[in-house]
Amino acid sequence: MDKFLLLVFSLFLINCAHADWRTADRSSINIAPLPAETKEAIVHVYVARTFNWHKYLAVHSWVAFKEKHAKAYEVCHVIGWQVRNGGEAVSCQKDIPDRKWYGSDPELITDIRGEKAEAAIPQIKTAIQSYQYPNFYRMYPGPNSNSFVSHIIRNVDQLQQELPPNAVGKDWIGEGDWYAMSESGTGVQISFFGLLGITLGLAEGVELNLLGLSFGVDILRPAIKLPAVGRLGFKDAAVFD
Repeated sequence: MDKFLLLVFSLFLINCAHADWRTADRSSINIAPLPAETKEAIVHVYVARTFNWHKYLAVHSWVAFKEKHAKAYEVCHVIGWQVRNGGEAVSCQKDIPDRKWYGSDPELITDIRGEKAEAAIPQIKTAIQSYQYPNFYRMYPGPNSNSFVSHIIRNVDQLQQELPPNAVGKDWIGEGDWYAMSESGTGVQISFFGLLGITLGLAEGVELNLLGLSFGVDILRPAIKLPAVGRLGFKDAAVFD
């Protein structure tokens, strides 16, 4: 057993040592419709395992949208290294929405189209403008990329599906804010600086946040929620269409 654990740890270190963001795969996985092939408005929310050793613990999330008749998607997320280099945390630019996140395949967790997406896009833009930390990033416990996307979800009526439990930072609800509606808007959340709290909601079920790690049970779509691992059980879905 000791030899096995040593082997696993050695492989982990080798993987981290050879990870290079400059050569990591950033290609599309071809799940988002091409703008040239569809005129309707589209809103997507994606998550993907983070880069390097962080990928074993958490996911990175982002929002992408295409307005009706638009020729490109707008992709919005928070990028920590931009802040370290003296730039802004929030990045919104025309890009491929379903790129791999430095080698990790993205998972599409929200897909809304047509009139519903048209109604959501102005709210998304307003939510981005109202984000309290456009020039600040803290990987743990937040505010980070998942705090940003969680803020958008909380402030856009059409986005009802919460981020997965391994989206570390999603429970950061604001400096000094201890109480809020849950991400889906179907419940309530109490959180102390994203480190300790509880969420009760029709969509979320019951979630306990302990030191930034989420443990929970989804009752409507039976599943267990675990830190690092994510969701085990039925696939998540919005409660109301």
